Parts: sequence; structure tokens; C-alpha cells
Amino acid sequence: MLDPIVGYLIVVSFALLFAHAGIHKLRGVARFTDAFSAYRVMPRPLDRPVALAIPVLELAIALMLLWEPSRRLAMLGGIGVLIAYAAGMALNLARGKRDLECGCGSGYNRRSIAAWMVWRNLLLVLPLCIALLSWSARPFDASDILTFAGGLAVCTTLYGTIDRLLGDVRPRAIMLRGTS
Repeated sequence: MLDPIVGYLIVVSFALLFAHAGIHKLRGVARFTDAFSAYRVMPRPLDRPVALAIPVLELAIALMLLWEPSRRLAMLGGIGVLIAYAAGMALNLARGKRDLECGCGSGYNRRSIAAWMVWRNLLLVLPLCIALLSWSARPFDASDILTFAGGLAVCTTLYGTIDRLLGDVRPRAIMLRGTS
């Protein structure tokens, strides 16, 4: 059985991740729609409606993760979204389309898809699968608040650091060295 603090840490971390992703896409909806269309994973007439639905879905998953009755469905939806993102990137990498914008960077930078992004999304599925396990029922105490707050700080910092290193720093370092 999963300790509830670990479960809540996973749930809130992913709620923040999906909320951030949805808001980012809505703030640059035209840019995201163009990026999504370039993936060529949908028939042309569906590109725009699906691209507009994705941030709404991400925000819905974020909210549903925070409400216990809908949490399980949200975790399954999150798993599906992450696998779909990984599959879309992997398909285009296999097609040789390495210059496509991932649609996941912040508004000020453009990131091309890369194999590490496929692996990132697949690895992110694991904590959601763990959170699907049964949670133990135990009373909470003051130390749980500190554990949760510290764990959330570590999770968000670690994710942001890895994302920055692999998405921004590594490509620039490779470019400066002139190697791939």
C-alpha cells in the first residue's frame, strides 16, 4: 500500500505539471496549434480542434487530480496523454523530423523534439501508475506537512532542473562543441 503523503505528492506534482502545460498552451494557442499540426498525427481537418482541446484536457486533468472522486480517472487520463505525447514525438523522430517544435518549452524559447523527451514522458507515467495503487489509511501529523512541502519543492526543482539541462543547456553545449 502507498503512503498517502507519497500519493498526495505525486497527485499534486502532476496537477501542477498539467496545469502549467495547459496554461502555457493556452497563452500561445496559435503557436501550439502550428506545432501540433506539424506533427502530422491527425487528419488535417482535425488538427485545429484537437490542438485546441489539448490544453483544456490538461487543465481538466489537473483539476480532477485534486478531487478524490475523479482522481483515478484523471491519473488514467494523464497516463494516456503522456503516452500519446511520447508516441507522437517518437513517430516523428522515426520519420526523421527532428526540427519539429515540441510544444512543451516556455514561450520565449523554441525546442526541437528529441529522444530524451520521449523517455521523459514515458518515465513520468511511472509515478502516476504508482499513485493508482491502494493508499494506506493513516492519520496525518505535523511532520507530514513538512514532508509534503519538502517533497513538492524537491519534485518541482528536480523536474525543472532536468528539463532545463536537457532542453536548453545540453543543445547549446553540443552546438558550441560542434558535435552531436
